[in-house]
Amino acid sequence: MSARRIAREFSHGLGFSAFDQSRIITLISELSRNIYKYAGQGYISIETVKGPNGSKGVKIHAVDCGPGILNVNRAMEQGYSTSGSLGAGLPAIKRMADEFSIETAEGKGTYVKIIKWLN
Repeated sequence: MSARRIAREFSHGLGFSAFDQSRIITLISELSRNIYKYAGQGYISIETVKGPNGSKGVKIHAVDCGPGILNVNRAMEQGYSTSGSLGAGLPAIKRMADEFSIETAEGKGTYVKIIKWLN
């Protein structure tokens, strides 16, 4: 089963709107593409989370053991790319997510965690 299909079924089951389901699928697609393009291998996991006020959400982890991101601040700039692409991936992921964090180290890979809350 594809990550996109799993994300759709998971987010639908939690009650996300069709619009937010599309956003979650886009987040998964962008993270998957980054793993494939820059690291070659890694994984994505998705789980339900509860907020302090009882709200529900989806937490997505993207992990790879690739070369890491040399300059995270630059990578988060709209239009910056080391591969000749549009440079929209990470900045777009951050904009679409309600919570976003990234950890990376040269030669040790990258870990991205995002949360999308059910409104």
